[in-house]
Amino acid sequence: MNTEKIKNIAYWATTILGPASFVIGGVLHLAQTEQVMSTLHHLGYPSYFAPILGIWKLLGAIAIVIPGVPRLKEWAYAGFFFDLSAAAVSRAAVGDSAADIAAPLMFLALVLASWALRPASRKLAATADRVRTAARPAEDVLTGSSIRV
Repeated sequence: MNTEKIKNIAYWATTILGPASFVIGGVLHLAQTEQVMSTLHHLGYPSYFAPILGIWKLLGAIAIVIPGVPRLKEWAYAGFFFDLSAAAVSRAAVGDSAADIAAPLMFLALVLASWALRPASRKLAATADRVRTAARPAEDVLTGSSIRV
């Protein structure tokens, strides 16, 4: 099995276990299940956060798995990062157990792995261009000469 195929399998495995799992969380938040509501109250958040988080989790999961829209994918990954890191900090702030704090961090690791392993077709082209440009010396616009920074 070649490296590219292994990377693609790892990408989809981490994407299904990480970002795509936000579908379940989104549905539970939209349904405002007893567990979701008690957790929100335990953490000190208002009830109206449930449907807001539910909608954004579902939209983020959809953005990650549909083809194209690389900029939207970047925003979705960023949103998942904010959601999961805030969940861990919130758990720590109210004195929850290490296991309760670690749970969102484990999902965060999956989200970060999915982001890092995503194929070129799911990345912003500008990112690759910026890396190539940074490796070359800048050119002076007026004189056309190279400037070493």
